[in-house]
Amino acid sequence: MAGSMATKTVFTTGEAAKICKVSQQTIIRCFDSGQLKGFRVPGSRFRRIPRDQLYAFMRDNGIPTDALESGKRKILIVDDDEELVELISDVLEKDGRFEVRSVNNGFAAGMMVKEYRPDLIVLDVMLPDINGKEVCQRVRSDKTMDDVRIICISGMVEEDKVGELREAGADDFMQKPFEVDKLIVRMCQLLDIEAVPAA
Repeated sequence: MAGSMATKTVFTTGEAAKICKVSQQTIIRCFDSGQLKGFRVPGSRFRRIPRDQLYAFMRDNGIPTDALESGKRKILIVDDDEELVELISDVLEKDGRFEVRSVNNGFAAGMMVKEYRPDLIVLDVMLPDINGKEVCQRVRSDKTMDDVRIICISGMVEEDKVGELREAGADDFMQKPFEVDKLIVRMCQLLDIEAVPAA
């Protein structure tokens, strides 16, 4: 079984919100008012929504359920290192839970982010045209992209530059060269999904 949304049986409020294309607050409100059935994780405040309940909720509220059917996490890789892009893409596609697109410059990244609306961007800081920090700032200046996670990657970055990237809106930073597996683990943490695909 691939661990994609299509085969997932229980969702977090954040995942449910993404699938329904509503805010997480809306999902929590519907959950707390009993419109959306689910359960709380014992000993915590986390709410969880079983797939069939989410499906029923979407049907009752006229929300298209196709997102529940496909539901792969959208990843955008922005890097001009073709070999690395290919490597990351291969690993992600084999995982089965991700849909991957890639561009090789910051300008194309800006266009693609708007059109593709990725869940997470793997962003090389040293792009041929504009730097990664600017790309971060552009994504963060668009309120509709608040949920987009950004992992910056770079071969040569001083500590203070990493701070600047975080200030610009990067969620995480990895120094090149890195093991792709480690990158996937970080991506999964940011997307709040299991680090290994369900076997």
